[in-house]
Amino acid sequence: MALSEEFRAANRRAQRRLKQGPTAVLARYERKSDRVVVRLGSGIELKFAPRDVQGLEDATAQGLGTIEISPSGLGLYFPELDADVYLPALLEGVLGSKKWMAARLGAVGGSKSSVAKKRASRANGKLGGRPKKAVG
Repeated sequence: MALSEEFRAANRRAQRRLKQGPTAVLARYERKSDRVVVRLGSGIELKFAPRDVQGLEDATAQGLGTIEISPSGLGLYFPELDADVYLPALLEGVLGSKKWMAARLGAVGGSKSSVAKKRASRANGKLGGRPKKAVG
């Protein structure tokens, strides 16, 4: 009996979620612009580069060619890649897990050069460089 009540509660939460925001009604991959295009129920189109989304970053055009929209309209599924994208998270700018996004941001930040970074690096070099990692 408790299971059926949990099921009804989950359905109520899903109905509330559907009323809160837009849902996908169409999704396609545009080869020419290398963008996934999602049309929302409101008529607005959202475009994003696959390389910016976890699970799609190494996808080929063929892998992006088939996109299925979940029955709720809240999810995109790429069957050739076995990858899912949650539309509400995408709309909020969440393009992957926290760990994946942190790694991406760290890579971008680490690749940037500035006068301050060069100065700090030179000062650190005069002190003997980066400390050795402790073993154990």
